[in-house]
Amino acid sequence: MQTLLVTGGAGFIGSNLVRMLAQQGQYRVVILDALTYAGNLENLEGVITGSAVKFVHGSITDVECLANLFATESVDSVLHLAAESHVDRSIASAAPFVETNITGTLRLLEAARAAGVKRFVHVSTDEVYGTLGPEDPAFTEDTPLQPNSPYSASKAGSDMLVRAFVHTHGMDCVITRCSNNYGPYQFPEKLIPLMTLNALEGKPLPVYGDGKQVRDWLHVEDHCRGIMLALEHGRAGEVYNFGGYGERYNIDIVMAILERTGADTSLIRYVTDRPGHDRRYAINPHKSSSELGWHPLHSVEEGLAATIDWYRSNSAWCENVRSGAYMEYYAKHYGTSL
Repeated sequence: MQTLLVTGGAGFIGSNLVRMLAQQGQYRVVILDALTYAGNLENLEGVITGSAVKFVHGSITDVECLANLFATESVDSVLHLAAESHVDRSIASAAPFVETNITGTLRLLEAARAAGVKRFVHVSTDEVYGTLGPEDPAFTEDTPLQPNSPYSASKAGSDMLVRAFVHTHGMDCVITRCSNNYGPYQFPEKLIPLMTLNALEGKPLPVYGDGKQVRDWLHVEDHCRGIMLALEHGRAGEVYNFGGYGERYNIDIVMAILERTGADTSLIRYVTDRPGHDRRYAINPHKSSSELGWHPLHSVEEGLAATIDWYRSNSAWCENVRSGAYMEYYAKHYGTSL
């Protein structure tokens, strides 16, 4: 059985990916996560077994940690999802994004190359392409990179490092870029969980600017299937885009959440837009469909309704995240504090 290293496996997308892999049972999985604020071991409750799914607490920026991990775990392939990913936080302080997303990716690439891994899948974002006008065609894999936030600039930098290791060192790497993910276990600073929880509690819903920013929404399960198809069938050195055919105005997502939760539109508060806010993202996933056989299975309407219901039904998880109690999970199960 091959061993996959999943970096950032306790985060939103990573934990959904690990859950999918554990259910399929085709790979042994080693999770590497630094358990910063967005890493939550509660996301993996009942999944970490110590044999088929193993957790390692460590950072992709830690050279010694990486060397020990690759030396002891016989990693066949890497699924690299560890990243600082919140635009607002990158505006407030860009340094952690450069350290994790660029320096961390470099150190992971060097360790993986030294260990001779078979494949390295680098999970990136559509935000590296910049912004689109209302009538512009959707991003393709050939769209020039024009990142507009410190976060997206750091991800573009990491993409270029992966590309360089392919062309300079002959590493077998694949880059994936996805549109806005949503689904269970997403940290409540993001749009859908934030608006859902505020609506359920009767709290104000802060909407940036006029709310007419357009995002292409992709359910996290569809994204995870795409990552695995890229691992198993992608061509070395290629980029694959995953989008949900789900372009919506942010305000329309907010209105759908209000309708599903039964909250009143009077909760909406329009607030000053954030600096450099990209107006529109949209992904053309034709290449992933034609080469990998990938298609999204969740419509925005069905996926959003199920996601809202998940947050409504998992109030304990939500409360632990919002209060910070989830940070105690590691000490409880591993006998030491972070």
